[in-house]
Amino acid sequence: MPKDRIILGHGSGGKLSHDLIESLFLPLFINPILEAGDDSAVFPLRDGDKIGRQLSKDKVAFTTDSYVVKPLFWPGGNIGRLAVCGTVNDLAMVGAIPLYLSVAFVIEEGLPISSLRRIVTSMKRAAKEAGVKIVTGDTKVVERGSADGLFINTTGVGLLSRASISGSNAQVGDMIILSGTIGDHGIAVLSAREGLVFSNNFKSDVAPLNHMVGAMLRISHKTHAMRDPTRGGLATTLNEIAQQS
Repeated sequence: MPKDRIILGHGSGGKLSHDLIESLFLPLFINPILEAGDDSAVFPLRDGDKIGRQLSKDKVAFTTDSYVVKPLFWPGGNIGRLAVCGTVNDLAMVGAIPLYLSVAFVIEEGLPISSLRRIVTSMKRAAKEAGVKIVTGDTKVVERGSADGLFINTTGVGLLSRASISGSNAQVGDMIILSGTIGDHGIAVLSAREGLVFSNNFKSDVAPLNHMVGAMLRISHKTHAMRDPTRGGLATTLNEIAQQS
């Protein structure tokens, strides 16, 4: 494995991704907000801002993510639904109420407009399902062969009016609760990519979790940490929480 070149494994969400962040990005960008290491950054509005005075009891949650997945469609979802739900969920995982999203598209020359319309329509539906608004965005087109059809970046903003939930808050004796089955989304994408057939018809379970999280937090304030597992899966999630705490 070359030590002086980026390889695909650096984007896997696993150990190589972690090592790259720890060795390159974190030392150069280091600050207390980034160092927290949660799915979203949490910080107070600046003193003296007009909006800061209006929302002085609240903190802002802020997150961004880029989505590069092949194929663009799979059973139960597509890259557009994944982009909206993933960013909404990153905000929800620190106990925030998601409010606004930005969306940036990097479109490969030759992508059928019908496919793009289908993806954007699913994003509209997912945003409505989550109760968020897409309020700004950007569009770029790159030459044929420069992208796998479409890349999407989404950034989200939400508000907290209580102490944030963080992986650093995990304690010995905490119970780990899974809100659903593990691996359905990954298998659905893999089956579409590789043409695999299974005895069970796997469908992606990608969905906005903010309403479920809100219901949880209204019932109990004893939740210490939450995560929406991504490519690294359950093992990476548990390792991240263990390191944070």
